[in-house]
Amino acid sequence: MHVTKFDIAYLKMAQVWSQLSHCNRKKVGAIIVKDRMIISDGYNGTPSGFENCCEDNDGNTLWYVLHAEANAILKLSRSTQSAEGATLYLTLSPCKECSKLILQAGIKKVVYIDAYSDEDGIEFLKNHAIELQKVSHADLNTKH
Repeated sequence: MHVTKFDIAYLKMAQVWSQLSHCNRKKVGAIIVKDRMIISDGYNGTPSGFENCCEDNDGNTLWYVLHAEANAILKLSRSTQSAEGATLYLTLSPCKECSKLILQAGIKKVVYIDAYSDEDGIEFLKNHAIELQKVSHADLNTKH
């Protein structure tokens, strides 16, 4: 699959968005694009109104921390936009829990940079005809 200048731009935006996360272990950003328009964004973190602490004293992620893609998809529920047919740009591939949300939201393509430690989410999306594209760090740093 060909990586477009738009893919690179949206992934770079997801990288910038990830820096808004208060999580220490891993910062992840998500951008949802439909018809070349950004319709939502998100980063991993605690629900609104919670203390901005993502890890326990042992460095483990707290169970209630929302993943970046979940935040971006849930943000759409408060808008008039729909993710039907959209593309999701992520700095980290989705876990199996988030892959269910992606499918249910109607997202048709996922473009990501790094692979999550558990690839069950990617396999789930592949098995449900969601287009997947991994973009290397080298591609991100190449001018298109």
